Amino acid sequence: MLVSDAFGGVGRSAVFAAKERGAKVIAGVLKKQLTGTANLGADEVMALDDEAAMKVLAPVDVVANAVRGKTAEQLIGKVKAGGVFASVTGAPANAKDYPFVRVVPFVSRQDARTLRHMAEAVAAGKLVIPIDRTLPLKDAAEAHALVGQGRTGKVLLAP
Repeated sequence: MLVSDAFGGVGRSAVFAAKERGAKVIAGVLKKQLTGTANLGADEVMALDDEAAMKVLAPVDVVANAVRGKTAEQLIGKVKAGGVFASVTGAPANAKDYPFVRVVPFVSRQDARTLRHMAEAVAAGKLVIPIDRTLPLKDAAEAHALVGQGRTGKVLLAP
């Protein structure tokens, strides 16, 4: 299984959940993020913006996708016949060229048990979601601007 955007919160959570279920996981990140991937928990890490790495990527059974554009279009081509391309961003533009791949939208459905489990994993250090900074709720506009800068860690608003 390959998880794209594994450096982000959604991707990290997907890696964690897949590993808990026994999957062999390849974490797809950007080249600039490769040095910060030690705590992702994946079996392998690859740079999705490295053409050479993308060319040698062996076919996978599943892609858990959180990216758009060219990268998503390349990743669907790496799914084995009969495999699944599950995406939070929709089907890539070239999905019709891969009729042997099942493209499924992924929509998160939170429930108390799962949220508690994930919170416990964070508290135990099993799932690491980097926090860049914590701001008071009154500074929500500043927090929103920081998020728009594409920072590595999350911006946490506190009362």
